Amino acid sequence: MFCGYARRVNRPARFVLLAAAGALVATATWQGFPLCPMAGSLGIPCPGCGLTRATLALLRGDVRQALHFHPLVWLLAPLFVVFVSAAVLELLRDPARPRRPSRVRWYGVGTNVAATLLLVLTLGVWLARFGGYFGGPAPVTSLYAWLAARR
Repeated sequence: MFCGYARRVNRPARFVLLAAAGALVATATWQGFPLCPMAGSLGIPCPGCGLTRATLALLRGDVRQALHFHPLVWLLAPLFVVFVSAAVLELLRDPARPRRPSRVRWYGVGTNVAATLLLVLTLGVWLARFGGYFGGPAPVTSLYAWLAARR
């Protein structure tokens, strides 16, 4: 190992693990399992609650329903896709192959300001939803309620 990263990557094994994780999340979403730890344990929505349902509604073309589930879906869903895709590509990349320098400065002041504004915006929308704005809090199902419905 060099700096915590293996010199050789078993790509097929990593691909199978990623596919299994994706299938597990897809099955949980299809079954209505509460993926959010805060909603599942406490029964109250977190700042990102509703994003999965909003993204699925957006993919179906139902913009009104998507905005009902989470008003920032138009911003947060594409960011999530970009970051998850980058993480998967990094996980599957060959460590022996030299890396090209990044075109984006992830450690700059502009990135920190943008991330802080995004955090403030997300928390602001979350708090506003508790006040009844943007359709009110996202409807959530606790793990207890999900298990009770399965009986």
